[in-house]
Amino acid sequence: MFFALLKDSTGLARSVRGRRVAALAVPFIFLSGFRITTSAAQVLTAIRIDASQPYSEPGAARYEGGTSKSVSGSTLAVNSRYFVRDGKPWLPVVGEFHYARYPESRWEEEILKMKAGGIDVVASYVFWIHHEEIEGQFDWQGQRDLRRFVQLCAKHGMYVELRIGPWDHGEVRNGGFPDWLLKKQLKTRVNDPVYLSYVRRWYGQIAQQVRGLMWKDGGPIIGIQLENEYSQRGPGAGEAHILELKKLAVAAGFDVPYYFVTGWDQAVVPHDAVIPVYGGYPDAPWDASTAKLPPSEVYAFRFHSRVASNMGVIGGASAAVEDTSAQAPLPYLTAEIGGGLQNTYHRRLVVHPDDIAAMFPVMLGSGVNLYGTYMFQGGENPEGKLSTLQESQATGYPNDVPIKSYDFQAPLGEFGRERESFRKMKVFQYFLNDFGDYLAPMMVHAPDQQPANPSDLSVPRASLRSRGDSGFIFFNNYVRNYETPARSAAQFEVRLPHGTVRVPSRPVDIPAGAYFIWPFNLHAGGVNIRYSTAQLFTRIAGDGGDTLYFAAIPGIPVEFAFDSDTVGSLQSSSGKTSHDAGLVTVSELRPGVDSFVDVTGSKGGKVHLVVLTGREAEDAWKVQFASKSGGGRVSDHLLITADDFFVDQDGGKQRVVLRSRGESNFAFTITPPLTLAPHGNVPLVQADATARMVRFTADAGERDLELKYRLVKPAGDAPPVKLGPAPAWRPQGVAMAPGIAEPPYAARWSIELPPNVFNGPSDVFLQVEYQGDLARFTAGDRLLTDNFYDGQTWSIGLRRFLELKDGSFGLTIVPLRRDAPVYFEFQEAPAFGANGQAAVLQSLRLVPEYELVLTGGDNQSAGRSRRAAPSP
Repeated sequence: MFFALLKDSTGLARSVRGRRVAALAVPFIFLSGFRITTSAAQVLTAIRIDASQPYSEPGAARYEGGTSKSVSGSTLAVNSRYFVRDGKPWLPVVGEFHYARYPESRWEEEILKMKAGGIDVVASYVFWIHHEEIEGQFDWQGQRDLRRFVQLCAKHGMYVELRIGPWDHGEVRNGGFPDWLLKKQLKTRVNDPVYLSYVRRWYGQIAQQVRGLMWKDGGPIIGIQLENEYSQRGPGAGEAHILELKKLAVAAGFDVPYYFVTGWDQAVVPHDAVIPVYGGYPDAPWDASTAKLPPSEVYAFRFHSRVASNMGVIGGASAAVEDTSAQAPLPYLTAEIGGGLQNTYHRRLVVHPDDIAAMFPVMLGSGVNLYGTYMFQGGENPEGKLSTLQESQATGYPNDVPIKSYDFQAPLGEFGRERESFRKMKVFQYFLNDFGDYLAPMMVHAPDQQPANPSDLSVPRASLRSRGDSGFIFFNNYVRNYETPARSAAQFEVRLPHGTVRVPSRPVDIPAGAYFIWPFNLHAGGVNIRYSTAQLFTRIAGDGGDTLYFAAIPGIPVEFAFDSDTVGSLQSSSGKTSHDAGLVTVSELRPGVDSFVDVTGSKGGKVHLVVLTGREAEDAWKVQFASKSGGGRVSDHLLITADDFFVDQDGGKQRVVLRSRGESNFAFTITPPLTLAPHGNVPLVQADATARMVRFTADAGERDLELKYRLVKPAGDAPPVKLGPAPAWRPQGVAMAPGIAEPPYAARWSIELPPNVFNGPSDVFLQVEYQGDLARFTAGDRLLTDNFYDGQTWSIGLRRFLELKDGSFGLTIVPLRRDAPVYFEFQEAPAFGANGQAAVLQSLRLVPEYELVLTGGDNQSAGRSRRAAPSP
């Protein structure tokens, strides 16, 4: 047993991690006064939250889904607050991965990275134009092979949600509609019989590809999204159209537990038939403005609406929104919380890791019980047979996006890069994997004082979720592109059903930019953790009691408080231990992999607490290793490394894969330490060991790769940038990107790779430093990928392109005009020449990616433990 919850005001025992547990009759010692001594110059930040009302059990959901039981007997359901899996609360983590935008040879590797990062469910659009670009000619081969993609997800225990349109958007040409469909001049996205006949055929084609892979058949497909961003009303539209699409989907064979629609953009959500999902992005690349936008509401808690203001109407933060959440008792679920942003030609936004991670406490503290990230995996548009396949103003859509690249600045990039955001998100996603069933039933409580609007930075941003007297505090002091004030002498005063708790017992200064989730009244091993000022991260079960891992919040001292009558004995690696007012407090604990607070409960239970530094938590991955050579029990560990990480399967054995770009040296730490050292494809050196960890290093051998390139054609003078037409919802037109033809004023270089460039490295990256409007990487006349200049290094993975050319490639840079009506977020502006233009190739180099593969014996296994969905 990991932890038990306190009785709530009804005295009922709670179900924890699938088992009935007796609620512990633990007396609380609450402080009756609120007297804090501060210096005259220090301003007290008291954040008061009332969570004293009795806990309310979730009710039945007004929803009729498909078959909820699989052939294995497992069940999926939903109530008014959360998903239910096999009768227990479930808080899934969803990541968007567009299979047709990624080489099929690398699908499995990217799925494994998503799994390593804590993703439960893989979501993907099925773009109609990708599969039937020519009427009647369906293409389900290669990187369009939907069935193989779904089977790979099943192989690795990942659930699947398909977003089947027929209209999807997703920055695809015509929103996914084939050109031939539009040329028929039908009434689309309504119940027009001719249009629906084509939709019926399309749904039937998708269903044929995934036949036998539904949840009811033992497959991984648990959800279907119908349409996207749908708001049309009128005859044959509105709810009637969504209901007709659901009818067509079911008739085609899509019998699944969950049917979704997007809940923003004045959404249409028929009662009982579908579940709305929501989202929000840290900025608005579709906005017409060429200036910094006001603070996005994704950094402010949503207590009154589930709809993002900057997604209410495609048009910006000022657009009106309509909240559909009150239409039916359904949980708060998300599908499109931005994992990055797709640059548009007129708005070149640079996403920082905290821009993405800071949304986690806000969304979860707002009551979200399904966390869906769009995009989680970046990619690039596939080759079109008749045209390019990106959204463009030339096709009547509001934005120009890159022709090929759909990197999205996602946690996993276009070429498989594990970005810093991937690691920061992982800290929250592991928390949801291990404690989501505990969080999901909890109710949301707003603080007594709230910001007046998303731009109000004067009031601290906080929320609380609780069940009885236990729960979590959610806090965010980060807003993209804006400075937030430090919150001096901050303390949370939480009124609970059986008293008041203050967290921490003495005020602390919360730095600008901090965001976190703190537990209170958390039970583990019979011990009540009154609170922690470190964030709960993950857990590892062991014979001597569970180990709970926490992540220190930069700038906030680590402190644990325990109810003294639940503590028998306590030992810590550092800090001060004090006894006061019924609390045992450990303060000033130094975080690190060797830190510990070992507690034996007054009734004999044990719990071990470890506080990692923020960096260590971001670099920590769950793995399993065998305890002895040739077999034996496997045990859970954390592997801590700054290198890219995933776990690969190879002939029944599993391998831990580390990758490093540009550095041949590897270093990793394993905690708890192994009884049997792993094997590596290059020699491992044990660098350090303690009772709680072991550290290894390895060197794959450095490779020096010489690159040859030369200027073929210098840049000419670019004409003024043209503006496209203004849509009805946007006040003006925006800058238009050049077409696919190479502009005559573009500069061009030829590039020659050295022979045998891939002898040794797992991949080689072309690192491009340039200044200009946009750049394109080509092989002959074929565009391979492209980049809208935003001041960042452009890194291109070359392995996928090697079969296209014998090492000869081209690079084009289109000049950037000083007067271009484009919004940039430069740290340093380009150096414009005398002609007012910039088209400079600053550097071009090859960066090898080195690989270290760890194995651990014949029966060694590694990776995140998860129930696998069988693949028929």
